[in-house]
Amino acid sequence: MRVKRRSKHRKVVKFYATCFGFREPYKVLVDGTFVHHLLQNRLLPADDALQALLSASRNPPLFTSKCVVAELRRLGKSHADAFDAASLLATARCEHDKVVNAVDCILSLIGEKNPEHFFVATQDADLRAKLREVPGVPVIYGLKSSLFIEQPSVQQRKFAQLDEEKRLHMGKSEYQKLLNVASEGKTAASENASDDDKNKRSIGSLVENALGVAEKSKFKRKRPKGPNPLSCKKKKPKPQLRASQNQVPKAEGEAKRKRVRKRERSHKNSKQIETVS
Repeated sequence: MRVKRRSKHRKVVKFYATCFGFREPYKVLVDGTFVHHLLQNRLLPADDALQALLSASRNPPLFTSKCVVAELRRLGKSHADAFDAASLLATARCEHDKVVNAVDCILSLIGEKNPEHFFVATQDADLRAKLREVPGVPVIYGLKSSLFIEQPSVQQRKFAQLDEEKRLHMGKSEYQKLLNVASEGKTAASENASDDDKNKRSIGSLVENALGVAEKSKFKRKRPKGPNPLSCKKKKPKPQLRASQNQVPKAEGEAKRKRVRKRERSHKNSKQIETVS
């Protein structure tokens, strides 16, 4: 089960790295609930546990905010250890003059597209539900003595697909630049051409010429070839008989025919002698 779980987590990290540009060292933004969970289940040191979860080559830096630390302070003695641990973490700058709720503070740090590429670690179910609607926000949570990464939500996958389609298609500004390059490159040729030829020339042909696209394909169609000559056996030449060898069977045949004719004549003469007597 651990191997399957680790492979799933690697796929999730790879998804965010490919579609949203996450790079090492990964930054993890934690709230008070997650710090309290780490201390209760003794998942320490926390950076080593998160490094194993993200399959990273080095320990990810942990961040919190002043609003999260202030909320832990207000909770009193029950969260004193979590307050001490959170005070040692790096503080992400939030634009709050007055202390606000930890959920609102984290959502303001994430923004609409998570420009800082934070992994958000929290045990708050409501905060996790809100983060699923924000594109490019991987969520980490704990379950007893194990850590998990949520699978990308439907909204995040749709956003990644639309963003990829935008990259594939050419924008209006890029298209206009290509038209300008094509018109500048064909200025000399268009001066010598007639007005009819200028009107017949389409915008698509200008763009193709600017991109250096050939009119006809220069690739030759591959045709089936013969067998590899190295893998074929060589033909053995037929043995040729010498002239002397050819004459020997002919002479033997003539001698045999002479003996047969002589035997037939002797047999005929003996019959004639018997009839006379």
